[in-house]
Amino acid sequence: MEHQYDVIIVGSGLAGLRAAVEIGKDAHVAVLTKVFATRSHSGAAQGGIGAALGNEEEDHCEWHAFDTVKGSDYLGDQDAIEILADDAPRAIYELENLGVPFNRTPEGKIAQRAFGGHTSNYGKAPVKRACYAATRTGRVILDTLWEQSLRRGIEFFDEFQMLSLIVLEGQCCGVVAYELSTGQLHVFHSKAVLLATGGAGKIYKTTSNAFASTGDGMAIAYRAGAPLEDMEFVQFHPTGIYKLGILISEAARGEGGILLNNEGERFMERYAPVIKDLAPRDMISRCMLEEIRAGRGIDGKDYFHLDLTHLGEDVINKKLAEITSFARTYAGVDPVKEPIPVQPTCHYMMGGIATDANGHVIVDEKNTAFTGLYAAGECACVSVHGANRLGCNALLDTLVFGRRAGISIKEFIQAVDFPKLAEQPEKQDADRINALMNSTGKESSGPIRSELQESMMENVSVFRQKDSLNAALAKIMQLKERYQNLSIQDKGSVFNRDLLDAIELGHLLELAEAITRSALNREESRGAHSREDFPDRDDKKFLVHTMVCHDADKGPRIFTKPVTITKFEPKERKY
Repeated sequence: MEHQYDVIIVGSGLAGLRAAVEIGKDAHVAVLTKVFATRSHSGAAQGGIGAALGNEEEDHCEWHAFDTVKGSDYLGDQDAIEILADDAPRAIYELENLGVPFNRTPEGKIAQRAFGGHTSNYGKAPVKRACYAATRTGRVILDTLWEQSLRRGIEFFDEFQMLSLIVLEGQCCGVVAYELSTGQLHVFHSKAVLLATGGAGKIYKTTSNAFASTGDGMAIAYRAGAPLEDMEFVQFHPTGIYKLGILISEAARGEGGILLNNEGERFMERYAPVIKDLAPRDMISRCMLEEIRAGRGIDGKDYFHLDLTHLGEDVINKKLAEITSFARTYAGVDPVKEPIPVQPTCHYMMGGIATDANGHVIVDEKNTAFTGLYAAGECACVSVHGANRLGCNALLDTLVFGRRAGISIKEFIQAVDFPKLAEQPEKQDADRINALMNSTGKESSGPIRSELQESMMENVSVFRQKDSLNAALAKIMQLKERYQNLSIQDKGSVFNRDLLDAIELGHLLELAEAITRSALNREESRGAHSREDFPDRDDKKFLVHTMVCHDADKGPRIFTKPVTITKFEPKERKY
């Protein structure tokens, strides 16, 4: 089946919906999503969205920019970071006008709370910068933008799995997708495609990410010739529920929660004496593992206590209601009366499809645009997060750069006609699906995926070194060989989960290799990339972005791109 739209947006999280809202009144737009739109992973964001409103204490956009640069361990592009911080107040007031129900101060202003790494006066003290709606901030923004998309006549194709980009003569001219409810292939012909498909947290065993976070957009763009940027930087959030990875938001520490070791010590005071438990996520995760190595995990195990009991029942139930519910449901503890057991969990990909500040996917170090192809949100790397993302900047990233991508797309489609469509653009995908469905191979997706997740968790997580990275790479290559012998047991066409698992697994394997090769190439420690065999940051050799390109014959090719520095020269990162 063939469809024609001015713009195809793949992904219905905040980046995709914000772009849709921007474009919707001026163009014929369709949103493809492999889940129902309001089940997108953006809805899981809990704590807040950063903006220097100064509603509760003095704050400035330049302080926000500095914190973001410092938090990125000076690998974030400062021109893009300035856009992010400067546009943040406008984005918040826009959301307010659209109907987002932010918490309020007694005076009626949008309430703000402290969050990790956000400071006043260039690092002097914590500052209240996170705007929030209890601990459901992502949820209420997602619902609001979805409603606004419907008002603008955006058409949604729910439960459609993107299979490939249609590229002809170097121009993206559409998407091939699989309809889950029928098994039918659909061709979406368009002037422009925006990828907003989120991250790839399901590469790891312990993760706060949804099951749908399999890096589809990143892997498909990568195969189509778009380089991936800074893939070695994977953020582990310090407070996932022990053994489960379900997120306990940084809002808990923003409201005054503290981390305790087996000795009842507030151990972050030793590592970050100024901002303590509100240090950036990469730092706290490393400190937790150092404490475990020193034998100070709870009962000698690999977790810690997050203590909220001193906050009181009223604060916990009103400002941290969702956290309380998660702790009671999944950990079996009541945060009002007892601490929550927590450990680091894979949370966010700083790397992704290389883009400029207007959402154009770029193909080289000269920022040459991939005609007709755009990306925004976690699947993209405009490099505002660098080597480590500060909390509350993820939602902000989706809104600021989702909007900018939308503006750029509107300008592009007004100036061009529909591009020529390749003959039978779905044939390659149809052949691939038929091969999987008719394969007599002995492998299935589940064991391969589990072995991949175990290996990545063991060898490519918070701490890394050459031998463990090489072990992970060898395992990935072995699993990719086994993947070629995959077969599908379910031969049906209606919600064939077996087939979808196989497709997603192919994406995870590609991205795991890109992450691991990028990590091997970066022989230093910076942000979320901590090499025990290269423990120091090396600005002379590695103050550059890692770019990895797909080559089916020769294997991934790595090159570098300079980091943009404007106001803030790299310094030692202390908190």
